[in-house]
Amino acid sequence: MLQGGVGIPNIHWFGVESDMNLMVLDLMGSSLEDLFNTCGRRFSLKTVLMLADQMISRIEFFHAKNFLHRDIKPDNFLIGLAKKSNQVFVIDFGLAKKYRDPKTQQHIPYREGKSLTGTARYASLNTHLGIEQSRRDDLEGLGYVFMYFLRGALPWQGLRAHNRKEKYDKIMQSKMETPNSVLCTGFSPEFNTYMNYCRNLRFEERPDYAYLKRMFKDLFFRENYQYDYIFDWTVLNFNKQSSKDEELVCKQEDVRLQRREEEKKVRANRNA
Repeated sequence: MLQGGVGIPNIHWFGVESDMNLMVLDLMGSSLEDLFNTCGRRFSLKTVLMLADQMISRIEFFHAKNFLHRDIKPDNFLIGLAKKSNQVFVIDFGLAKKYRDPKTQQHIPYREGKSLTGTARYASLNTHLGIEQSRRDDLEGLGYVFMYFLRGALPWQGLRAHNRKEKYDKIMQSKMETPNSVLCTGFSPEFNTYMNYCRNLRFEERPDYAYLKRMFKDLFFRENYQYDYIFDWTVLNFNKQSSKDEELVCKQEDVRLQRREEEKKVRANRNA
């Protein structure tokens, strides 16, 4: 159902091996989590805005195909390789769930008392509260990812607990006690607007993806950024390669000088 979508890896094979369900996808590049670590655990506003545009589009496509992702986190977004190195791909559909009937468009019913599905760090507040997930929850999760990239960490990271339930409860409490305005303090107000928008969506309501992308694009161009797909890691890799090239040139020059000295010695010995 998802095959052929932009930013959706091609599935080459799936089946069961040694009692395990396996799926073979296109070879991808690094995850956003890995790139985040490479860049010193902080992304620039420009990089976050370029990522946000693609990531919202990926989830919009997912929703258009009647599925929720339900495990939004940086590890599940990868950068492509070669000609697709500017493209963000979404992976890991293990927790995906159909939220409406493709034929009738009937939405799944509202329920409470559900256990937490996904990654607690990026889970929506309603997910913590045991409410059935819908489109709004995927988008709220994206919002936490954006703030994670900008801030370097989220307020509920590193909480100590004796067991998983206690940790989940502490994370939920921290999210409840951290207003979006506080979470987004020091950053462009568009991020606070984004979080509030997601929180205020009704259970069955279709998000206005175009509005959210337009809001971030307007901010992007107000900051006079160029949509050149030069991410933070692109610059880092370029600088590393430049350093390697300079080092290689220096080594080659050293070798040439050494050879000249050796040739001078040989000529001097001949003339002696």
